[in-house]
Amino acid sequence: MTAPHGRGLLHLAAALDRRAGYRAGPYAESARLAERGALDFVTLHDSFARTGPDALAVLSRVAPATGRIGLVPTMTTTHTEPFHVQAAVATLDWVSRGRAGWRIDVSATEGEARLFGRRRAAGAEALWQEAGEVADAAARLWDSREEDAEVGDAAAGRSIDRDEPHRVGFAGGTSGVRGPSHVPRPPQGHPVRVVDATDRYARQVAARYADVALVRADGPARAGAVREELRTAAAASGRDPGTLRVLAHLVVDLADGEYAADPGHGGGGPRRTARGPLYRGGPVDLAELITTWYRAGAVDGFHLVPAEPCRDLERLVNGTVALLQHRGLFRTFYPGRTLREHLGLARPAGRHTVAGETA
Repeated sequence: MTAPHGRGLLHLAAALDRRAGYRAGPYAESARLAERGALDFVTLHDSFARTGPDALAVLSRVAPATGRIGLVPTMTTTHTEPFHVQAAVATLDWVSRGRAGWRIDVSATEGEARLFGRRRAAGAEALWQEAGEVADAAARLWDSREEDAEVGDAAAGRSIDRDEPHRVGFAGGTSGVRGPSHVPRPPQGHPVRVVDATDRYARQVAARYADVALVRADGPARAGAVREELRTAAAASGRDPGTLRVLAHLVVDLADGEYAADPGHGGGGPRRTARGPLYRGGPVDLAELITTWYRAGAVDGFHLVPAEPCRDLERLVNGTVALLQHRGLFRTFYPGRTLREHLGLARPAGRHTVAGETA
């Protein structure tokens, strides 16, 4: 299968979000359905302002129930310690054998701040500056162990080679990290970092640190403009812009089955709503919308949020995804095992390995 303009194949992800429920079974079932469609990854949103299960814990439970699909929980960088965040994400990467991601978010409300009582809520610029610092610190901590640091010598009673760690010595505006991490370097080197780039300050963090940026746009022209802005900013920060995947965030309501998209939802672009751009119609017109945006070079793929989790995910996988596979735009099987491989991203070498340093 080949994609238009020499680009890689389309990338697709889906949200597992559902109304508060604490049984792991429904989440695992939805993740397995998405995996049958060979989607790149699934996300599970979380925040201190909502009631419901912890996204990281849920996807840790989903990991052994799946085999290939990427698992991306939301974890806020506000009111949390960078050391704990990176260790949790690294652990998920080990548990899933290289399929972990981390959707970076911030906590902006006074209600969330009062849960911790340490400080008042800050503005978006300060919160996202802190998020960028945490993303940087996390990468440094993931690199603080050499690739061969895991020994597993039962006779000697050792699982980590204590001679291999590297001090991080990172100081940010709100916190500092000495390191090293107590978790061995993750299977992917760096688990995939995802940022919703809607907020202009979040866009700066996405351009510098994200592997995947989500954009909320109601048409391909707008999506393409944001994608170009992100790639330009990534290059300005010293990154290869080709290592940033830009996915359109789209809420999908497929209740109308095989019927055409409602006016203002399909060919004319999704309708704006409080949850983000919304498509309402059938799987066929949704496949056409995705194809049009992708072939125009507006995005590298889509992050799809089912309006009704069970119904819409099933119609998405068995309808829309099947059509995209038939058109040769999307994979029919996973050629690799890790989330980075699904996204066509190389596994980064440890910064100490690159520098040729020794512990």
